Amino acid sequence: MSDTHTHASHPALIARLKRADGHLRSVIAMLEDGKPCLDVAQQLQAVEKAVTNAKRVLIHEHIDHCLNIDGSETDRAELKAITRYL
Repeated sequence: MSDTHTHASHPALIARLKRADGHLRSVIAMLEDGKPCLDVAQQLQAVEKAVTNAKRVLIHEHIDHCLNIDGSETDRAELKAITRYL
């Protein structure tokens, strides 16, 4: 796909997701090392929150910058489709 689609927020989202990836790798290591479940659950919650927040930013950016909310059926359908992921 030669078509690039970027927003000003993408570099920050990439950095956020790379941090979440590092945290997730740490969670895997914690499980492999037999760390207490409470500690693992706490770290998993942090990973989940980071990914959820990144997803929310991405979706809001798409709504703000990619959709022409002019009332057309296509725009309404795309808005409904993307907000399912919130």
